[in-house]
Amino acid sequence: MFQGPAIALLELESIARGYLVADAAVKRAPVRLLMTEPVTPGKYLVLFDGEVADVEEAWAEALEIAGPGVVDKLFLPQASLALAPAISGQGADAEIESLGVVETATVSAALLAADAALKAAEVALLKMHLARGIGGKGYFVLTGSLDMVEAAVSSAAAIIAPELLINTELIARPHPDFAPRAR
Repeated sequence: MFQGPAIALLELESIARGYLVADAAVKRAPVRLLMTEPVTPGKYLVLFDGEVADVEEAWAEALEIAGPGVVDKLFLPQASLALAPAISGQGADAEIESLGVVETATVSAALLAADAALKAAEVALLKMHLARGIGGKGYFVLTGSLDMVEAAVSSAAAIIAPELLINTELIARPHPDFAPRAR
């Protein structure tokens, strides 16, 4: 099943305001903070999940508290169940067949693209890296049969604005020495 709870993201221009926004979100509704931290270049990410109604309520409160300092935002009702674990560093434990890598200019684009990829094809999300140490960009790595990875990467690329897609790559049958490093 590809449908799950909701995920919401706010990227703020102020680190100090980010602390206030994260606190307001969890006080407003029972949501789980997946990521709350400063990222390069001096912004703050607030990312949380939970039931759709709770996330929507917490997101509305967070947006109000954030005010004009919101750089980017995303609300994904019915997000893929594989997103939250990957965000938390727990990618799928799957056999690596073929690899697909999608690199985006923003965190919200990476989340939106990964969600679309997971819903479009039978693939596993091995890794998701958001903002930390890569200038606010995002990327994710998928595995599955070559045709499924191709379909997933194509769906990921199609859902985001072209200027937000940095690159995609497909690797058919990665070398056994490299495959474990793709996680």
